[in-house]
Parts: sequence; C-alpha cells; structure tokens
Amino acid sequence: MTMQGAPLWARAATVAAGPLFNFILSIIVFSVLIMSRGATSDPLTAADLTPLPFDEIGLEAGDEILSIAGIEIADVEGFSDITAELPEEPQLDYLVQRGDGTETVVAPHPLTTLVVSLQPRSAAMDAGLRVGDVITAINDEPTVLFETLREAVGNSDGQPLALDVWRDGEMIEMTLTPKRVDLPLPEGGFETRWLIGISGGTYFTPETETPGAWRAVGYGVDQTVFIIQSSLSALYNVAVGAISSCNLSGPIGIAETSGDVASQGLIDFIWFIAVLSTAVGLINLFPIPILDGGHLVFHAWEAVSGKPPSDRALKVMMIAGLTVVLSFMLFALSNDILCP
Repeated sequence: MTMQGAPLWARAATVAAGPLFNFILSIIVFSVLIMSRGATSDPLTAADLTPLPFDEIGLEAGDEILSIAGIEIADVEGFSDITAELPEEPQLDYLVQRGDGTETVVAPHPLTTLVVSLQPRSAAMDAGLRVGDVITAINDEPTVLFETLREAVGNSDGQPLALDVWRDGEMIEMTLTPKRVDLPLPEGGFETRWLIGISGGTYFTPETETPGAWRAVGYGVDQTVFIIQSSLSALYNVAVGAISSCNLSGPIGIAETSGDVASQGLIDFIWFIAVLSTAVGLINLFPIPILDGGHLVFHAWEAVSGKPPSDRALKVMMIAGLTVVLSFMLFALSNDILCP
C-alpha cells in the first residue's frame, strides 16, 4: 500500500511521528541526564569543595550544613530561598553536623564569584574565562559576592570591564565587554540585560541521590515544555519587535554554539543535542507547506471537506511554503553574519 492510498488517520499519524519522536528523544535524554547527574538530596551535605582564594575555609567535605549566619536550613528546597537573606559579607558562620557533633566554622558566602558554567558565544567564553575561575575584582574594585558581580555587569551599559581572575592559585587579568541579552521570564515575556555569560553557584558540591524513573521523566517533560514555551515566546516577541531579531541564529550560529558547548564536556553537548531535537520538532509542526505541520493542515482539510486539496493548489502552496522557509533561513544566516 502506498502512502497516498493509506487511510487518512494512518497518513496523519505517519506525518506526526517525526516531530513526536523529536520530543520523545528530548524527554529521554533529559531524563537520563538527571538520573546520571543525580538530584540534590536532603539533608544539605557538602560532598566536595572547589578551591577558592580565601585564607579560611572551615567547611569540609561530608559536613551537613544546618544553618548559615544563624539562618536555619530546613531542607534543600529552602536553601535557595535563604541565600537571598544572608548578609552580604565575604565570610559567614556555618553551623555544621560533623561526625557525632555540631561545630561552628567560618567559610565563604555560599554564592561567591565562582564561575560554575559558561554560556556559548558569550563575552566570558570569548575572553577565555573557564569553569572554576574566581573573579576577585572588576575595574580594580574587589568583589567577593556573585550578586555584586551581577550588579556591576548589569550597570556597565555595555562598557568594557577589566577583571582580575584567580585560576589555580594564580592571578590573571582580562578585559571583556558585556553583551545585551534578552532573557525569558518565568511568567512569560523577556527581560533585556547586560551579561557576560557566566552562571554562579555554590562552591561546595551537594550530595546527590538518583531520582526515581517517574521523577526523572517528569523532569524531562518539564524541560521539553519549557524549551517549547520559551521558543514560541521568543518568536512572538521578535515578530512584534519586543526583542532583537538577533535572538534567531542560523547554521553558523548553531555550529559556533555547538563548538562552545562541546568544549565544556560531553554531558553539556548531549544536553544541547536534546535542546536542538526539541527545536527541530517544534519547527516541523509549524503550519507551513513542505513542513510536517503543513501536511497535517492538508490532512485536516481532507477530514473536513472529504477530499484533499487539488494538485494545483498543493503545488502553489508548496512553492509558497518553500519560499517562506528559504527566506527564514536567509534571515537567520544574515543574523549570524551581521549581529554582534
């Protein structure tokens, strides 16, 4: 039996199978990655510590953190909430469970200026910053808290910043220029900010546990849905002129991003592949002739009218769809060449 001779439901299911597989692949990859990485377990316990340029780091691997600066840590989920309440001081008192007893030790603020991850095609990546670097000063102003660093970058108005960076016991000087970036907001829409492309985090690695299969799958679904929502929001905001069209990348931009992500390790590269898989599935569902979404529209028309579009109409729509797709590709390619 040929495709044309198959029942309508079978033809529609065959067309929808492609994008559906892209989404399923993304969910599987995200689920496997969270299971391999593990989820932070209760109670909050330091499994490992990243070296920092501080004279006193009283925290040790294996310490269960009970409170910081007198603020109790009830559970792991509540830890992110209390970090905003901590005094903006370079070092704080930690109450920890060590062995059979408790001790109060002095250690750096949990969110110091440690570079935990780098964004592809960012100012930080271009300047040569690495994961594990610690930014100790901006424009000769000492900085020890990530929030202070964030504010300095946000207030830079895109002017070059001179950084003093501690790396493996040595000091390095570098200059970078923040880039204007449109960031998706949890409630929808975008926020435009000056960024250098680094993410912070705690200098201690919390102990983790392997999540159950259903929890991992739920995480994979949430990540896939978030990517779809963010992508649709970005396209809408570009179309209405709310954010820059430079947010759309073409083949050159994707290749550069792939290279930057791959340089950070295999896990990050696999994660990026899952993101691309979601994006490809979403684009294929757009109701544009020659794409799977366009064919599904044809099948919907056939289901309503009782007959498929005429051959002439199909040819005209296919040519129009091809024109739209090629125009979009050229537009994205021009962004790769012209956008900063």
